[in-house]
Amino acid sequence: MANLELYELEGCPYCAKVKTKLDELGLEYESHMVPRSHGERTEVKEVSGQTGVPVLVDEEHGIEGMPESDDIVEYLEETYGSGAA
Repeated sequence: MANLELYELEGCPYCAKVKTKLDELGLEYESHMVPRSHGERTEVKEVSGQTGVPVLVDEEHGIEGMPESDDIVEYLEETYGSGAA
């Protein structure tokens, strides 16, 4: 089973896009809600080096903090979806 973590913000359309892909692929993940204020997002900054969300962590595959919803969706599809080898 995948050991995925998603750093997200409630109401974020980019986060919703990633969550939709996770649900489509039937993947379980741990959600970490981040504060609205970028200045208070120390946890996500430690993980990814920036304060934007969404950020995906997939330790099983060496992903320690992938930002950008399009990149995350593509990664999930290639790793866990129809693009998986």
